[in-house]
Amino acid sequence: YPSGNLAVLLVRQSTRFVCIVQEDKPSNAEVQAVFQSNGRSTCYYPHGTVWINLTAQGGQCLDRAGSRVRRWTWPNRAASLGPCTPLSPIFISLNQHVGVRIVAQDKITVSFLAMGQQAKFSVGTRVQASQVGRPRGAWLSEDELLLLALRVRILRLFDKLRRCLNFPSNEQWNKMKPPAYLVTQTLKILRLCTASNISKELRSSVRAIVNA
Repeated sequence: YPSGNLAVLLVRQSTRFVCIVQEDKPSNAEVQAVFQSNGRSTCYYPHGTVWINLTAQGGQCLDRAGSRVRRWTWPNRAASLGPCTPLSPIFISLNQHVGVRIVAQDKITVSFLAMGQQAKFSVGTRVQASQVGRPRGAWLSEDELLLLALRVRILRLFDKLRRCLNFPSNEQWNKMKPPAYLVTQTLKILRLCTASNISKELRSSVRAIVNA
């Protein structure tokens, strides 16, 4: 962002990637969107509830209260899922600098605009039939889950450091509960961890990292 805060993080490993959009804050920045190469992606409202949820089969758009207002099926999945509900192109603004355009499964773009310059990230992917047949819980890869868990852990450590610096004489700072945004992100990670098709050992490790 023009402020110097990190806006978009793109991590790639071999043929897989995850793209994370953060809000414009120097610290305690919430995740506003996560896009994955396995066809699963989520955009969040500023207050943390799900705005758009995409899967290998289709997607849905929710209002701020969590009620579904739109639902569609990707054309390549119509044969196995029944009649195809078409997608009308969607454009949303995550904040004043970052927007998301969804035209098709493989035509999803994250646009960043600031100071008269623009950057675009293509985050759509056409998931093959063999990939679609993966277990329903295969939301994230092991590396992606660990990455998100470590991010939350680092933010927790920064929060503790900030409290220690702001209240050096207060012995109770270490007993204070983490801020609400960290609790929300921790719950998101734990839900993804439960839904993902990963080993029990890795699931325990992820929970240990975010709950430490």
